[in-house]
Amino acid sequence: MALRLRFRHPLRSFVASVDLAVEPGETVALVGPSGAGKTTTLRVVAGLLTPEWGKVSVGERVLLDTRGGRNVAPERRRVGYLFQEYALFPHLDVAGNVRFGSGDRARIGELLDRFRIGHLARARVGELSGGERQRVALARALARDPDVLLLDEPLSALDAHTRAGVRAELLELLRTLGLPALLVTHDFQDAATLADRVGVINQGEILQLGTPLELVSTPAEPFVATLSGAVLLGGTVVRSNDGLTEVALDGGLRVWSADEAAGRVNVAVYPWDVSLGPVVDADSRLNHLTAPVTSVAPTGNRVRVQVGPVVAEITGASAERLELAPGSSVTASFKATTTRLFPADGAR
Repeated sequence: MALRLRFRHPLRSFVASVDLAVEPGETVALVGPSGAGKTTTLRVVAGLLTPEWGKVSVGERVLLDTRGGRNVAPERRRVGYLFQEYALFPHLDVAGNVRFGSGDRARIGELLDRFRIGHLARARVGELSGGERQRVALARALARDPDVLLLDEPLSALDAHTRAGVRAELLELLRTLGLPALLVTHDFQDAATLADRVGVINQGEILQLGTPLELVSTPAEPFVATLSGAVLLGGTVVRSNDGLTEVALDGGLRVWSADEAAGRVNVAVYPWDVSLGPVVDADSRLNHLTAPVTSVAPTGNRVRVQVGPVVAEITGASAERLELAPGSSVTASFKATTTRLFPADGAR
């Protein structure tokens, strides 16, 4: 059964307006900054917030229709909700927390076994690791045998060491449940890993909805590009020739793009499209920017290197081979076809 929701609701500084459908077995992620309207959307589906206007249905069952006067109580909606920080009850043991979602003892035992927490049934919440707490919270959410699963920042409470492993477990779970799942996060990497489609939301509006690849390869606007990892470089179009556009960056460097544009623009460059190497002579038809390294920051098994105005993401082995350090000069290279141009006045 598909989840379908449409609502409009005024918040403190903007009006949230969402129109979204999530198919059975599909995970859709809403990604955006804090206060963008992500959790508001989950609360409307769960029945914890009644919008000014809206309609929510799962299959043929209407959960909310403000015009028709229907508003099913939260406890009757069959919605599994994984809260941020998990919201487990510290006075209950693991089995008690899962039992809170369902009185069916057989189902509780099945869920404890499914999430490999049966041996923790009598443990208190304070004795659990971050990954174990998430498993308990998921088991409790699924104990209600829900038609829909909602996940609010499911990985934000985890440390970096635990996060990757739990993310893989969560992905496997979402693929096997067969439920429509709606996930909200501020982390594009989490969204891209866990979701079939990602919606970039800001000020209560979904700016673009598509696969993670679509959002990275064809961002609709600068906000989408930056949220999906791009660095924006301000500049002015100098000329276009043979399908290429030359842009004079504000810092004095020049780059080429395969996009067409005129006037003031923002050039979007993704770090993983930038390679680093020894200093080379500039080629007017290729992007070779030679500049001092300003920062070298390990991020997991990669290294992010700031070179002049651009950022490159390379392997640790490459960083060691190039002997990168702040102040050293290196050439950052990237193809014209990997850049995106946006009118500067189109930035949100």
